[in-house]
Amino acid sequence: MLKRFLNNIGPGPLIAAAFIGPGTVTLCTLVGVAFGFQLLWAIILSIGAAIILQGMSVRIGIVGQKSIIEVLREEIKVPWVRSLILILIFGAIMIGNTAYEAGNISGAALGLETLLGSFTLTTSSFSIKLFPILIGLIAAILLWIGKYKILERSLIFLVVLMSLSFLITAVATGPKLVKILSGLFQFSTPKGSLLSIIGLVGTTIVPYNLFLHTELVREKWSRKEDLPHAIKDMIIALGLGGLISMSVIITAAGVETSEINNAADLALGLAPIFGDAAKYLLSIGLFAAGITSSITAPLAAAYVVCGCFGWKADLKSPAFKRSWSIVILFGMLLASTGLKFILIIQFAQIANGILLPIIAAVLLWIMNKASWLGSSKNTWIQNLLGLLIVIISLFLSLRTLGSVFQLF
Repeated sequence: MLKRFLNNIGPGPLIAAAFIGPGTVTLCTLVGVAFGFQLLWAIILSIGAAIILQGMSVRIGIVGQKSIIEVLREEIKVPWVRSLILILIFGAIMIGNTAYEAGNISGAALGLETLLGSFTLTTSSFSIKLFPILIGLIAAILLWIGKYKILERSLIFLVVLMSLSFLITAVATGPKLVKILSGLFQFSTPKGSLLSIIGLVGTTIVPYNLFLHTELVREKWSRKEDLPHAIKDMIIALGLGGLISMSVIITAAGVETSEINNAADLALGLAPIFGDAAKYLLSIGLFAAGITSSITAPLAAAYVVCGCFGWKADLKSPAFKRSWSIVILFGMLLASTGLKFILIIQFAQIANGILLPIIAAVLLWIMNKASWLGSSKNTWIQNLLGLLIVIISLFLSLRTLGSVFQLF
């Protein structure tokens, strides 16, 4: 029974690994410090929306045995519309993931630095941090091996490590159950919390995860009969991801100080109150969150790039390896030197902001093609929920674009 259960676990934890990165951990930390338990309900909302969209991706991959990119290339008959959408997807995912990769590598390195101190190579003209290079090399080695099982097991181990670290730390702070339940079910919106709520939804529903999930379920399963296993795997993994996010918020809410800007500060802030064990656990969790996302971000980018150009999307193919290598290389460069290519980061935010409602709408359109999906097409309830998510994602997009253009 246990062996059968373990055999049907795989893509879900990889998706959880992808969205629980340093950015999510940092945002949840700031939310916990600023609003305590009051925004826990936003995590439930975010996970529910993610389950609906990721469920559509899973059905496309298993029932249709195609990637989202392949479906778009085949089903969009107007050439200029097809080209425009593919260009947007390529730009948002490739350039966006390169920018985010720097954050993922930096987050993993920050976790190590909190535990071991900083290691920097300094000369008269420049200085390079060594931990980001180490993180990038680990990610590259795991991807270069090109064996799905090794990649899957490595990420599952890191997700379990991350989960235990954050959960144990949250329990150690001794939160009151009444306050947790209140935060989950009161749906309060304290003053100044709107952007935080939008951020929690936006950091959970990640555009590149939709492409990645479709590809990963095709690697794992090949029959329509496997769909229930894939859906169960997805729900458990996303639920675990939501639990991790809530654990970080609960942990941050247990520290009575506002002088916390990221998870590393939180780890150091916990040490005087709960002992060094809490600091070590949280730092390990941050490291695991960073390194898992450092692997999945370039992996997703490679799948998308190969799909856009019609190349073979295989872990061992040269084009696939070149695609993820570029993402890791530039991520390492940004993270190790401290360079801030603000225009690249702004473009990533703009492109992903535009991409999310478009992809949500496209998924909704694909999932209503009975001739292709048969009985697996959307029900009217799924369509209603999907339409609601499209509207929410459009709102998120407009807010993201507004916040970015204020920087110019």
